[in-house]
Amino acid sequence: MAYSELIKDVSRIRNYMREFFVYGFKSRDEVGAKSARSYDNEKRRIESWLADYMSFRQDANGKAVFLSVDSRHIPHNPLYKAWKAASFTKNDISLHFILLDILADGNPRSLSELLDTIEDDYLSSFTYTEPLDESTLRKKLKEYTEKGLLTTVKRGKQYLYSLSADSVDLETWREAVTFFSEGSPLGVVGSFLLDKYEEQKPDVFSFKHRYLLFALDNGSLLDLLTAVHLRQKVELELAGGKNGGARQAVTVPLKIYISTQGGRQYLAAYSLWRKKITFFRLDTIVKVKPMEVEPEYDSYKSLLQNEQPHIWGVSCGQYRLEHIELTLKVDPKDIHIVHRLEREKRCGSVTETSDNEWRFTADVYDAWELMPWLRTFIGRISSLTCSNKKVEKQFWSDFSVLTKMYGGDDDAV
Repeated sequence: MAYSELIKDVSRIRNYMREFFVYGFKSRDEVGAKSARSYDNEKRRIESWLADYMSFRQDANGKAVFLSVDSRHIPHNPLYKAWKAASFTKNDISLHFILLDILADGNPRSLSELLDTIEDDYLSSFTYTEPLDESTLRKKLKEYTEKGLLTTVKRGKQYLYSLSADSVDLETWREAVTFFSEGSPLGVVGSFLLDKYEEQKPDVFSFKHRYLLFALDNGSLLDLLTAVHLRQKVELELAGGKNGGARQAVTVPLKIYISTQGGRQYLAAYSLWRKKITFFRLDTIVKVKPMEVEPEYDSYKSLLQNEQPHIWGVSCGQYRLEHIELTLKVDPKDIHIVHRLEREKRCGSVTETSDNEWRFTADVYDAWELMPWLRTFIGRISSLTCSNKKVEKQFWSDFSVLTKMYGGDDDAV
């Protein structure tokens, strides 16, 4: 098959781009391609989009490929290009522009009128052209109506189709669209809108913390948010099944969680198989298949809302609450530490127990998730206790290692 920069399914190229961008420094043999030709074709596609960001390194395992991007110095996420390379048939693209051309005069037309015009004024000009099937045109008109490109009005027994009015002054939205394209989890929508501007102007935004990788998950994210809006259940195809294959899970999507530390995105859903709230990483979701409306949607949503005050990150553990208490010694001149404690806690409470002493308490499903955050207060901790003794033991074990490594007074914590 001849090589093409266009792609039918973004999931494969998504995996390759993740291999290069996240893991990186991999040779051809380490990427896990089905064949040398597949690897070469996918690499050539990525090079055509990301040539300015690709680098190579030669080592004992061969030539390794990786992406090198400084998010502070690029105005737009280059990974959006994968979503703009969808393939199409010649009939699809021909019909698209023919319909736009016919309806450009603003006059509504019925299905039969459109079909006759296409046959008489367009297809008749070509020697080897198959006649357009009525059902094909009907499906295309329905698709464009659902997408908002066309407006439908019923007149008698017929439906009349016309182009939807475009009253938006896109120029007044330029800065908002530019910010949305890089700051929103669904930024690829803003990127498509930016392509509509004929004149490119200097960018006014620069981002210090920007998580470029998750642009590859925009397709799954859009499908999941649509399911939340329509209160549908979905069938997820997930990577990481047995023998490297995919596995399926029927769930009811409820909410999207996004880490402010690393940008990773999670779906909070009710698993109809596990009968409980479950979190899925979006980068493990290969495909989202919409299903019917879920009649118990409100009860599942209420379940998540009731559990949310006890979820620190994205783990529900064994659904047994674990109590944790942290006591800090804080001098009045360091009151900003207390403010930070109040600001950063995701659940629980902060109280002043005595002069210069503050206590944080929380009941969570998985106390292990607090460990990285708790360690940032070392130097001010006077006590830490947890009903999960393994967590408590691990914390003090880590502290003991740090003490031996860096030294310190016996009462310095």
